[in-house]
Amino acid sequence: MKNYTLIIHGGAGLVFNHDKYKDSMQKVLDVGDSMLSQGQSSLDVVECCVRMLEDDPLYNAGYGSVLTSEGNVEMDAAIMDGANLSNGAVAAITNVRHPISVARAVMEKTNHVFLVAKGAQDFINTLDNIEKCNQDDLIIDYRREQLKEAVAKNEVRLDHSSLDSKERKFSTVGAVALDTSGNLAAATSTGGIVNKKFGRVGDTPIIGAGTIADNNSCAVSCTGFGEQFIKISVAKRVADYIELLGMNAQSAANKVRDELVQKVGGLGGFIVIDKNGNIGVSHSSPCILFATSKNGIKNIGVNSQDLLKV
Repeated sequence: MKNYTLIIHGGAGLVFNHDKYKDSMQKVLDVGDSMLSQGQSSLDVVECCVRMLEDDPLYNAGYGSVLTSEGNVEMDAAIMDGANLSNGAVAAITNVRHPISVARAVMEKTNHVFLVAKGAQDFINTLDNIEKCNQDDLIIDYRREQLKEAVAKNEVRLDHSSLDSKERKFSTVGAVALDTSGNLAAATSTGGIVNKKFGRVGDTPIIGAGTIADNNSCAVSCTGFGEQFIKISVAKRVADYIELLGMNAQSAANKVRDELVQKVGGLGGFIVIDKNGNIGVSHSSPCILFATSKNGIKNIGVNSQDLLKV
């Protein structure tokens, strides 16, 4: 059997009820693992895994995304193919069920890598194989109540902060994979932060900040305060330590986590697979929801110490 590796994440932060995420993470992991074991490409696998997470209202991506200050959904996503460095990204889009598939369409059907707002919506309207929807189809009641609380306090909030819960969590979703052909890929999708204004965009769709894949180094997907991740280009920094200094996934992840905290007080986490299939998961937040599969050996965890079980 040829080697393969998969990691998915469902966000980072302060989470008390880990069990409510386990079934969801297990389902996505099982599908992705099956695809990789059958020889499917890492690019197809990360898109599929993120699509499944976008369909689950437990997370802040696709269906169930947070709301802007105007009560709208504005979603960001990025995908990257480590074999040839092709990538696609979108920001501030709505009326679509799977932003990650729009990002892939940008990569494969245009000469560009990043489309935003109205231009991205115009592009979506040209696509026949993208599932479009009304904005109301993306909104759940919890998000409306969450926005009311944030507006009343004039706050911009994490996507799982509320008055009736102690949970404080980013629920950006992502996946990274190494397939049996030795190709890496990464995908990340998010609805942003609650009560965001002025068309705010975080790190998720920015290649090198929240997402990266390169067969010469690694694949990375991030979740956290996007502004902080952008400031030090977290994903590219991890890739550079692996490619230029020969570090493995976990060592590079831990080093960049420490720098994220030291330089900008950064809060969040990220998942990494290096070119040799090594797994890395690191976080400056209390925990990160993640699941791994290495040649069919699976693990679901809430912090990087869980990697010891793999």
